[in-house]
Amino acid sequence: MPDPTPSSGRTRLLHAVLKPSRSQVVVGVLLALVGFAGIVQVRSTEVDTTYAGLREQDLIDVLNGLAGTTQRAESEIERLEEAREDLRTDTRRVGTALEEAQTQADTLAILAGTVPVTGPGIRVTITETDTAVGVQDFIDLIQELRTSNAEAMQLNGKVRLVAQSSFAEAEGGLVVDGELLGPPYVLDAIGAPDTLSGAISIARGVVSELQEANAEVDIQELSSLDIESVREPRQPEYASPDLDPAGQ
Repeated sequence: MPDPTPSSGRTRLLHAVLKPSRSQVVVGVLLALVGFAGIVQVRSTEVDTTYAGLREQDLIDVLNGLAGTTQRAESEIERLEEAREDLRTDTRRVGTALEEAQTQADTLAILAGTVPVTGPGIRVTITETDTAVGVQDFIDLIQELRTSNAEAMQLNGKVRLVAQSSFAEAEGGLVVDGELLGPPYVLDAIGAPDTLSGAISIARGVVSELQEANAEVDIQELSSLDIESVREPRQPEYASPDLDPAGQ
């Protein structure tokens, strides 16, 4: 049998379109339904159907859950903010305590003579003439300056004078804290210049006593005075702090 020609194939296709058989109609309808179902499926996937199928009570429960979550989140934020503020307060307290401790340490270091200091004060120069200056005259002078709130003192730029300082007479001068110092004696004292100067210059005061002992005394009030001599810290051998003064 001879092969069908192209013209005969087109004729049959045209005939099937214009006059389809029953089976062809059924196949066409099925294909159309399949295509429509595919389009509906694609469109339905593009729509958010999270809550579409929920009942009214279910939606209320969801909203209540969201409200509870929001409230818990707000409570957590408030708690964290309070914790942050507490940390800031604690930081400020720690900073204040450290500042107070540093201030106390600086004050004790000045009183103990372990650090150089600077400030206003007076310089007292004592020059011997016929007789040597006695130890008691020096002790009276230093005590008068301490009573007038002298905060730091040094003698001849070498010895820092503190509460434990000792004086002794020796050939050629005075032994102060184990060091021999000779005249003229230069005593530097930091404090209010007019107060210190007035305290030792009053009538019948310590300067008068030195002058009666034939010593020359010169007092300078200075707006700035450097005391650079220091002492080595010394650990107490016998004394210790009483941590329970009430005896409990």
